[in-house]
Amino acid sequence: MSDITPNPEIRIALFQRKEVRRTIHNNEWWFVVVDVVAALTDAADPTDYLNKIRRRDPELTKGYGQIVHPLSIQTAGGPQNLNCANAEGLFRIIQSIPSPKAEPFKRWLARVGYERIQEIEDPELATKRTRALYKAKGYSDDWVEKRMRSIAIRDELTDEWKKRGVREQREYAILTAEISKATFGLTPSQYTEFKRLKRENLRDHMTDLELIFSMLGEAATTEIARNRDALGFPQNKKVANEGGTVAGNARNELEKKSGRKVVTSENYLTLTQATKKVHQLTGKKPRRKKS
Repeated sequence: MSDITPNPEIRIALFQRKEVRRTIHNNEWWFVVVDVVAALTDAADPTDYLNKIRRRDPELTKGYGQIVHPLSIQTAGGPQNLNCANAEGLFRIIQSIPSPKAEPFKRWLARVGYERIQEIEDPELATKRTRALYKAKGYSDDWVEKRMRSIAIRDELTDEWKKRGVREQREYAILTAEISKATFGLTPSQYTEFKRLKRENLRDHMTDLELIFSMLGEAATTEIARNRDALGFPQNKKVANEGGTVAGNARNELEKKSGRKVVTSENYLTLTQATKKVHQLTGKKPRRKKS
């Protein structure tokens, strides 16, 4: 059965520098299967590789429906239902993958599972680990703090929508797109394409200002929904537009005063790393291009 409720506990884990998306389901980690295959095999097309494995292993195919479940995962184009497996299911899939990385991956899974137990006992650990992951990927401390705040604001908004009768994943995606379009003039999928992203998380590649206005749009939506006591999808869709408009008006005003567009096609992390490299080589910081 598909998990159609939005899950704020969706994070990226790193195995030997390869990203593996995961989500909490039934109080344990479930991992995106194609990400695991990509991490173990370096296959150009992990989905095709997985299909070949299943054709070679009839027993795996027979029990595949019990091992794998489609769960809602945030992607560059918005939430999608992707096939996921827990640690036990992954151990079975790994048996069919001839890879020297199999044993290190099993040890990695065991450690991640233990970390989950620790996080249940001390929820603050999850936040600390998320911060550490962003810093390990090269993000600045200031950006990480904004990103963590944006996650908290997003979680507060989705909790509010749930209380107000918004249930289906499709409705969450529509409301999110409504806020984004009113804030930036772009839906998340259009924004993702504009930044030339593929499977990456859009917000992980936003600049400081893009994150700030994204937070403003969602925080304003939460505040309006509460004060107006918006119930059901139609009312919350109207509120989403109004909340996004608050941020959109502020963005337009800043752009008029500064003479520079807030929305940029630049990838924040790449831009930051390039800045550091130039600064190290020349002692000068490069000027940011206008979009």
